[in-house]
Amino acid sequence: MLPEEILIKKCKELVKEYEDIEHQLSDPSIYSNQNKMVELSRKRKALQKVVPTAKRYLELIGRREEARQILEEETDDDMLELAKDELKEVEKQLEEMEEKLPDVLVPPDPDDERNVIMEIRAGVGGEEAALFAGDLFRMYSRYAERKGWTVDVLSVNETDLGGIKEITFEVKGEGVYSHLKYEGGVHRVQRVPVTESGGRIHTSAASVVVMKEPDEVEIDIRPEDIEMETFRSGGKGGQHQNKRESGVRLIHKPTGITVVATTERSQHQNRAKAMKILKARVYQMMQQQQEQEVSALRRSLVGSGDRSEKIRTYNFPQSRVTDHRIGLTLYNLDAILDGDLDELVQALRVAETKDKLQSISQS
Repeated sequence: MLPEEILIKKCKELVKEYEDIEHQLSDPSIYSNQNKMVELSRKRKALQKVVPTAKRYLELIGRREEARQILEEETDDDMLELAKDELKEVEKQLEEMEEKLPDVLVPPDPDDERNVIMEIRAGVGGEEAALFAGDLFRMYSRYAERKGWTVDVLSVNETDLGGIKEITFEVKGEGVYSHLKYEGGVHRVQRVPVTESGGRIHTSAASVVVMKEPDEVEIDIRPEDIEMETFRSGGKGGQHQNKRESGVRLIHKPTGITVVATTERSQHQNRAKAMKILKARVYQMMQQQQEQEVSALRRSLVGSGDRSEKIRTYNFPQSRVTDHRIGLTLYNLDAILDGDLDELVQALRVAETKDKLQSISQS
């Protein structure tokens, strides 16, 4: 349990931050800065979930101090009796609140309600890594289905054996980022590959990147900064071969970021999907630059989404899944790969909350 003085300080900070945001949003000049308005609105929405609790706690602290003051200064027996009853009741409520308050006061992430664009790339392990990348995509697709979210594949590069070299897809729904933000990094698999005749266990890997999808007003890419190329796209030939140049490749000249979209038969649709990917990547680059500039800010379990960060191992012989960031091992690999990620996500949330609480106690 956090010391009372820290709880009081944190509650006051949250209330003040909320009031400052309300004041800024009430200023008509904010409408000339759409980016700022969107940012403040998102922060306000997140704070609305915790500020009432903070205000209630501060109110109880004030009532307790009033009751104590009456007990010190009053001589009337009836007033003293009322003050004792008030103090007893308030202290009981404070005790109940202080057990739950730390979790409530963890700074809410304003981005938790965002949609995301995810990328999965096969890494070390050749064809087996590509098959594992396909397993991860299915896992996230099944998880999205369980949550009532929608998944839209923006770009995919498949192998002849049904694996995936690279796939980019959008996940839309309520609270998507709050659940999927922990997934960025290297995922390893240990199993006997279908291509292995000797029955030996191999270790392969695939990388996952989770990008917050920006609002239209948050990222503005000028048409003159984009170079577009078109090419023939399609599957493995035959009747599905696209004889028109419907595939789209966009190159963002200022950053060098290149994206490809081929999933649609219409060049117009593929360009729209490529633009969605491009905006997410440029936005992610901007966010990472901001994080580097304020490197004192903790990164916690969300990490940077860097492909070099090994986060999880899926061991088939032992039906074991281990998340290396929190040292959690679960023996229900089949269920997890079928999209049952809630236990993992909840454990990561709890660990992140503890980490943030420790930061609060040290501030």
